[in-house]
Amino acid sequence: MKKDILEKGAILQRDRETYAIAPHIPGGFTDTATLRKICNVADKYGLSVKLTSAQRIGLFGVKEEELDAVWADLAQDQGAPIGLCVRSVRICPGTTQCKRAVQDSTALGLKVDSIYHAMRLPNKMKMGISGCLLSCSECAVKDIGVLGTNRGWRIMVGGNAGPRPRLGELLVDDVADQDQVLDIVSRIVEFYKSSGEEGRLGRLVEKMGIDAFRAAVLGEPGEPQAGNAP
Repeated sequence: MKKDILEKGAILQRDRETYAIAPHIPGGFTDTATLRKICNVADKYGLSVKLTSAQRIGLFGVKEEELDAVWADLAQDQGAPIGLCVRSVRICPGTTQCKRAVQDSTALGLKVDSIYHAMRLPNKMKMGISGCLLSCSECAVKDIGVLGTNRGWRIMVGGNAGPRPRLGELLVDDVADQDQVLDIVSRIVEFYKSSGEEGRLGRLVEKMGIDAFRAAVLGEPGEPQAGNAP
């Protein structure tokens, strides 16, 4: 029986014959030349196209024997839609475009994506970066969520959707700048990788409790205020 093909980023479809793939489009930001290439490939191989919730463009109906040729024609990185890794970093337009944004989520999100996209982990991980508390990147149901506020950045941990939904918990607030955010995200990821936990990050937060998790990651116990950020 056919299965997903991890090394080719190919997800077996309902017909048990064809596959879906998704090129990597960081934060959903792309250009017209890339879109034309995707459309040309879809037309050439008779594929269906869908915009996904992870800010990717899915191509459906790929035959197994054509996977290599399709990827070669796309000439793009895989979007990591399967596997135990950082699946996606969802990014809102932030102060680049949105009139409600208070922080530059686009710049921060693209930095996070460049570091963590497809990184191998004990389980899948999703991240969200939002430029304001309206949280269009749905940070509360991401393993790591970062939201812009008038005083800096708020970081949440342990959220997920799926069959057992969980809201993320506040790790630290009022983080002053993007470099500090990147440092804290790095601490979270490294702690998770070395923890021995095989479930989602939220299971680790549940087991430890948010206060103990905060102390382990930030090196200081106490309330989730800016003073706890390194």
